[in-house]
Amino acid sequence: MGEKKRSFFEKVYEVAAMIPYGRVTSYGAIAAYLGSKGSARMVGWAMNASFSAKEDIPAHRVVNRNGMLTGKNHFGDPSLMQQLLENEGIEVKNNKITDFKKYFWDPVKELQDY
Repeated sequence: MGEKKRSFFEKVYEVAAMIPYGRVTSYGAIAAYLGSKGSARMVGWAMNASFSAKEDIPAHRVVNRNGMLTGKNHFGDPSLMQQLLENEGIEVKNNKITDFKKYFWDPVKELQDY
């Protein structure tokens, strides 16, 4: 019968689930890892829809390419995304991760053998 084909959203969730505690990545980095470099917006849509996914997706660890918490309004409480990141030791000021490069996790590099 073969393996069930996974949707783009399911592939995004699989990558997001691998983001380590205390690290973040960007919509574009996930898109690039999946071979869809120009699909950062679609990754954002997947993150927005992740709240209805069967498993817990750490959507709070996915931000825009500048470290801005652009998805914060999809968490119900707009301050929840920041709280979750701060609970993991990530400093956020004015809706932006301080020292973004320090916390950035690049799936293209980190998952090259996956």
